[in-house]
This record gives sequence, structure tokens and C-alpha cells, in this order.
Amino acid sequence: MDFKDLSYVLAIAKYQNITKAADSLYLTQPTLTKFLQNLEKTLGQKLFRKLGHRFILTYAGERYVAKATEILNLKKELDQEMNDIIRNNHGSLKIAFPTMRGTYMLPCTLPVFHQRYPNVNLDILEEHSSLLEGMILNGEADLAFFNLPVKSPDIDYEIISHEEVLLVMPGRHPLAGLGVPREECKYPWMDLQLLADEAFLMQIPGQRTRQTVDQLFKEYGFAPQIKLQSSNIPAAVMLAASGYGCCFVTETHLKHIRMVKNDIACFSVGHPCTTVDFVAAFRRGSYLPYHAREYITIVKNFT
Repeated sequence: MDFKDLSYVLAIAKYQNITKAADSLYLTQPTLTKFLQNLEKTLGQKLFRKLGHRFILTYAGERYVAKATEILNLKKELDQEMNDIIRNNHGSLKIAFPTMRGTYMLPCTLPVFHQRYPNVNLDILEEHSSLLEGMILNGEADLAFFNLPVKSPDIDYEIISHEEVLLVMPGRHPLAGLGVPREECKYPWMDLQLLADEAFLMQIPGQRTRQTVDQLFKEYGFAPQIKLQSSNIPAAVMLAASGYGCCFVTETHLKHIRMVKNDIACFSVGHPCTTVDFVAAFRRGSYLPYHAREYITIVKNFT
């Protein structure tokens, strides 16, 4: 058995379909089918059971995949460490961003990185923040950028910056004049209780800002009237500008949403304001390659 065999089984487990797995591995379907038959014969047990056209892991298959993932992650770390020792500035790096964050961070950071390390191949992945921890744990990403909290104890992180979560409402809203200045707040402070009867545009539950906002409402002791749930942050801000409801957004995101600044009013909320930590996350205990640390530094300089 070699590393290639492990990759083949992981591909079948990922796609649950021999044809799709074979395509991803640049193999023919008969070749991959023959491989799986021979492997299961050698092991003396089934790794998959067929359910229609789907290949579902057996218990033995689940254990095989878990260990195969560990082995391939260790091999990747060894390759990265050896590459760093040689310092030939060749290599590859898989970096994951939440979709919104990537739209403005990538154009500002990738050209700087490429200029310094033109021989390092960057594979950029964009997903909802709720999926990024899993991508780190299963080896799909070496590094991911998102807001705390981190759920898995197997994820470590480095804080990049602190960001304020702002309440956004239409500039012409009757309550917009009730914000009060506070020394501790960059924006006028709004008592969230005043908005108990207002409609809110909320992010979907898996998004990290939504988790922060849900906790905020718990502290204020009421549930918001949710008019719309969407993962599209710019759309929520634009809808708020049009009078459709109120929403929450981090200050950094807001800086990169154009054409609405004159139509909205922004407020600090909380005690006295609500902040989140933006972090670079990676698998705890893993070797973080030299180029990953260099990219973290570039992101810090950008923010």
C-alpha cells in the first residue's frame, strides 16, 4: 500500500461515486473499480457498501479514511518541512476564505505574495465560514481566515485583528437619531432594546457574525423579528439602505461595500460595543510551513 492508494479511497469517500472520484484522480472508472476490489480483497473486508449509485463507508471504511487522512496530512507536513529546510521557495499552499472576505482580501494580498514567492503555487478556496474548520481538519486547507469562535479543539489560530460588529439601519429610519456618543465607541451607541419591534435581515445560522449577533440578542433578552436570512452580506446592507430592515455587519466588510454609505446609519451595540477577532486558523500540532507564515504576515499588514 502506498500514499496513492490512500488518496484513491479518500476520493471515493468524498464523492461517494466511482465515476466522479475517478475523474478527480484522472483515472478511468474501470481502473478505480479494479483498485477498490483488489484492496478490499487484500484487507479481507468491505470499505464501502453500495446504495444505488452511491458508495457509503462501512465502519471499517470510516476507520480507514480517518487513518488515511492522518497519514496524508503527516506526509504533507513532512514535505513542507523538508521544503522549508531546503529553502528553494518552491511549494504549494491551500488557503481558505469566507466568500465575502475573499472578494476584497485576495486582490490586495495575492499579488504581494506572488511577487515575493513566484514559485509557490497557491490554491484558493472560498466557502461559508461554517465549513472552514472542517476543511482544515480533513487536510483540504492548510490555512483558513475567519472570525472567532473556533469550535474544534483541534484547531489553533493566530489573531490578525479585532473588528467591531455594527448595527446598520436605513439612514432615514425614525430611530436613526437616537444613537448617543460614548467615549468607548467609535460610532454612536444604540440601545438594542429600542429595536425590539423592528425587522432584521440576518445572516444564516452557520455564519460566525450570526453566532455573535445571536448571543447579543440573548444578552438583551429578546428574539429579533427576522424578515430575511441570507449569507450575502453586501445584499443585506443594500437592502437595509433601501429600508427593507436592519442588519449587522463587521466594520471591515462595510468598508468594502460601495454605493450605500450615504443611505445607511451605523451604530455600536452591546456593552458598550461588540467586537470579534479575525484569525488565521490551522490544525493544532501540525507543522505550519514557512510560506503560510509569510502569507499570515501579509494579511496582517493589509488589515
